[in-house]
Amino acid sequence: ALNHYLISEKEAIMSALNWKPFIYGGLASITAECGTFPIDLTKTRLQVQGQVNDAKYKEIRYRGMVHALVRICREEGLKALYSGIAPAMLRQASYGTIKIGTYQSLKRMFVEHPEDETLMINVLCGILSGVISSSIANPTDVLKGVSLTAQRAAIVVGVELPVYDLTKKHIIMSGFMGDTVYTHFLSSFTCGLVGALASNPIDVVRTRMMNQRGQQHGGHSNYKGTLDCLLQTWKNEGFFALYKGFWPNWLRLGPWNIIVSFSKVCKSAKVAIQWQVLTVSQNAQCGKWHVSTNIPVL
Repeated sequence: ALNHYLISEKEAIMSALNWKPFIYGGLASITAECGTFPIDLTKTRLQVQGQVNDAKYKEIRYRGMVHALVRICREEGLKALYSGIAPAMLRQASYGTIKIGTYQSLKRMFVEHPEDETLMINVLCGILSGVISSSIANPTDVLKGVSLTAQRAAIVVGVELPVYDLTKKHIIMSGFMGDTVYTHFLSSFTCGLVGALASNPIDVVRTRMMNQRGQQHGGHSNYKGTLDCLLQTWKNEGFFALYKGFWPNWLRLGPWNIIVSFSKVCKSAKVAIQWQVLTVSQNAQCGKWHVSTNIPVL
C-alpha cells in the first residue's frame, strides 16, 4: 500500500509539472527579450533601410549592427534602444509562454521519452506551436498581421527548436559533452544560426510589410502583398537584401535561446531532485538505501 502511494505521488508530481514549460517559457522569453531588445531594434532598422521605392527609407543610414547602436545612442539617446520594450515584453508574456509550453506538450503527446523523439516529430510540433502561439498572441503585437506573423513563427519555431533538440541529443549521445550548460550554449547558438538563415528573408518581408501598414494612413502602398514585397526587394536591392539584419538576428537568437535553454536546465534539475527525494523515501521504507546521482549538471 505504501509503495502504491509513493508511486501515485510520483505520478502526481510529474503530472503537475506539465504546466511548468509554459511558466518557465514565459519567464525566460520575457528575460531574453529584455536582454536582446537593443539588438532586435538594430535588426529592424537595418531591414527597413535602402528601399528604392520608398523615399523615406531609401537612405542607407546604418552600415551595420554596431554602427546602428552607436548612431542611435548618439542621435536619439540611450533610452531609444529600449523604445517599445513594454509591448514587446507583453507579447513575449503570451507568445513565449504559449510557444514553448505548447511545443513541449505536443512532443510528449507523440512520444513519452525525449530519447525517442525524431526530427520529423520535432519539426511538426515546432510548426504547430509556432502557428498557434503567434496567432493567439498577435493582438498584443504593436504591428498587426496574423498571417505574416504566423508564417515567420512557423519557420522560426519549426526550425529553431527541433535543431536545438537534435543538436543537444547528438552532442550528448556522441559522448563529446554531457548534459551540461556548455551543451545547451552550443545547441542554442547552432539553432540560432539555422533559425536566422531560414527566417531572415521572411523576417525582412514581414518587417517591411508591417512598417508599411504603420505608415500608410490611406496613402499609396509600396507592396501589394508578401510575395510582391519579396520579389521587389530582390529585384531592386539584390538577393542579399533579404538577409539585411542577419548578424543582429543571429546574435539576438543565440543569447535568446541560451536564456530559454538555461531555464530548461534549471527545471530539469529541480524535477530530478524531486524525483530523487521520493526515490530515497521509497527505498528507505523498503529497507533499501540506494541513491542515484543522475542529476543534470548546472
